[in-house]
Amino acid sequence: MDWAYEKSISGLPGTDTGYDFAQNYLSKYGSVDKAINKLIHWQNTKSATAGFLTGLGGLITLPVAIPADVASVTYVQIRMVAAIAIMRNYDIKDDQVKTFVFLALTGNSVSDVLKNVGIKTATQLGKQAIKKVPIEIIKAINKAVGFRLITKFGEKGIVNLGKAVPLLGGVIGGTMDGVSTNIIGKTAKKIFV
Repeated sequence: MDWAYEKSISGLPGTDTGYDFAQNYLSKYGSVDKAINKLIHWQNTKSATAGFLTGLGGLITLPVAIPADVASVTYVQIRMVAAIAIMRNYDIKDDQVKTFVFLALTGNSVSDVLKNVGIKTATQLGKQAIKKVPIEIIKAINKAVGFRLITKFGEKGIVNLGKAVPLLGGVIGGTMDGVSTNIIGKTAKKIFV
């Protein structure tokens, strides 16, 4: 997770930094909301494509395909959420913001994670609220997010058993990755206002 986060900021060889990535969308689409919506749409496409391609090989490629799919889609999702935070003027090098980027990866489980650590709502937290979250709560969020993501990756492995069937596995993987990326993108829009 930390590797993917760092690479989403600094960029992989041949890719833009997170700041340049966000700026490209802002300059293309003008308004922040339109840029974010276009970003989410394109990242859904990337994730779905990666899921489809890693699922094409069937049973023989599963030992390599599942870790490759998890790694590539996680990078795309973290980069998308970080870019949304940047577009909304958050400092993604701040540890509290990083925690909320990871929190967005839990998708529909955000409210449950926050309730478990004593925060009532994830919507419209805003910069000031994120800055005021005590370090003990940040640690609790990180712990809960880690647990949720481990659970999510475990479920992804079970769902990916459908990838044992060539071609059908590509459809299942692509659909799951595209849908989860869309949910994460919409969650990030709610967190970073």
